[in-house]
Amino acid sequence: MTDTWQTQSGKLIKSFVFKDFKGSLSFINAVGEISEHLNHHPKIINEYNKVDLELWTHDKNEITDLDHKLAAKIDKII
Repeated sequence: MTDTWQTQSGKLIKSFVFKDFKGSLSFINAVGEISEHLNHHPKIINEYNKVDLELWTHDKNEITDLDHKLAAKIDKII
């Protein structure tokens, strides 16, 4: 897991590693709940116990305050 969000190719990215698939799935569901509340949805890539997230505002094709707000809320899940 990276400790902080990184900027890469115009996106905020971060990887999270869990004990097992069940942990990663629980995290993904929590991210989904927050995303629905904010009406802002990340790209989620899951491989067993690893979850990679990419945040950017699609209609602006750049990182916005909304992405930073979502990232901060996601960090509180852990």
